[in-house]
Amino acid sequence: MTETDGAATAPQAADPGPRKASWKYIGPGIVVAATGVGAGDLVATLIAGSKFGYTLLWAAVVGCLVKISLAEATGRWHLATGRTIFEGWRSLGRWTTWYFAVYIVVWGFVYGATAMSSSALPVVALFPDGPGLKVWAAITGVLGLLFVWFNRYAVFEKVMTAMIGVMFVVVVHVAVRVGPSLPSTFSGLVPALPDGSLLYTLGIVGGVGGTITMAAYGYWVNAKGWTTSGWMKVMRLDNRVAYVTTGIFVVAMLIIGAELLNSTNLVLTSGDKGLVDLGDVLEKRFGSATATLFLVGFFATSFSSLIGVWHGVSLMFADFVERLRKEAVRAEAAAEGGAAEVAKGEREKSAPFRAYLLWLTFPPMALLFLDQPFGLVLVYGVLGAFFMPFLAFTLIALLNSDRTPREWRNGRLSNVMLAAAGLLFVVLCVQQIRDLF
Repeated sequence: MTETDGAATAPQAADPGPRKASWKYIGPGIVVAATGVGAGDLVATLIAGSKFGYTLLWAAVVGCLVKISLAEATGRWHLATGRTIFEGWRSLGRWTTWYFAVYIVVWGFVYGATAMSSSALPVVALFPDGPGLKVWAAITGVLGLLFVWFNRYAVFEKVMTAMIGVMFVVVVHVAVRVGPSLPSTFSGLVPALPDGSLLYTLGIVGGVGGTITMAAYGYWVNAKGWTTSGWMKVMRLDNRVAYVTTGIFVVAMLIIGAELLNSTNLVLTSGDKGLVDLGDVLEKRFGSATATLFLVGFFATSFSSLIGVWHGVSLMFADFVERLRKEAVRAEAAAEGGAAEVAKGEREKSAPFRAYLLWLTFPPMALLFLDQPFGLVLVYGVLGAFFMPFLAFTLIALLNSDRTPREWRNGRLSNVMLAAAGLLFVVLCVQQIRDLF
């Protein structure tokens, strides 16, 4: 692989991978599914179901296909080139470094507070006589920090698998309990746009299943030990499992919204608190045991997103710092007329990884006790809205050039799906910016 001209050759096949894809290998996909499905995503889908019944079910299917395409492209880049997504972005120009640097710092600061608050909400509902929301939020943040700090990917994956198991059982159980109408459910697979449903449709297609965590997927693939193109079939199976699982969550929440809320005209609080409202509705209809089970699932959803971001985005930040250091060392060596080799350490033990963990945990606690500064929230919203178009269009650039071995470049279908995803997220981006102002 050469780095001087941006071109790439296939990584050495020292690890040819397994002969065929098998369920026993899957893991990173489960992690990305557990991280990407947050409480806010479930609320948005729930509200869409409460307003439009099953009409937008088809949008959930389209959303899964879009996210499968994006994550597959990210994983394919890592395996086909032996380079990380940040290395790919860097090859497109220095502007990507500036964008990513601002994004990951501001995003991490505001997201840290959001994730901690979301994880604390169900705990407060389960233990109303305990500490308040802010204290519980800080506790969940520190627990996430300690877990990621002292564990490596293998343990992290097992815990995430357990949490997504809890999420799956709870959400599907509640969806079955509310008694879905199968004919009505299947009728929702026919594309339709009722009046006033466009933004909800775009939200379902684009909002569920992760943002920056999709870019982190390639890092989890590498952490699993998949580093060559020999693992491509396994990665693709793993990725499909991830977003089929995500699709089941979305469909289940749409069913709950359609059957439990649409028919009774109940209105939920916007944001993550809507799931606490749903717990109250479930208690009145099915009893305290079902409500408690749902709140446990709510916690698993929120806390798995928290530790997923604490781990995955910290890996991305560590790679970001590592690449900049290598470039600085090489530039210095070149200026002195020599060559330099930079030692590659384990990212999960590196100082940048742990520094970003601390950044995600402690500075955001200030936002738990203070009103969020308007200017910071504005920058966060704008940067967040731009990230998914940035990911989609940069993947098109990387996977259609000589940076990627010819065998693994985009085909027509991949280009169509990535372009459609990019355009979709541009529309969502414009709408989010309009909402901010």
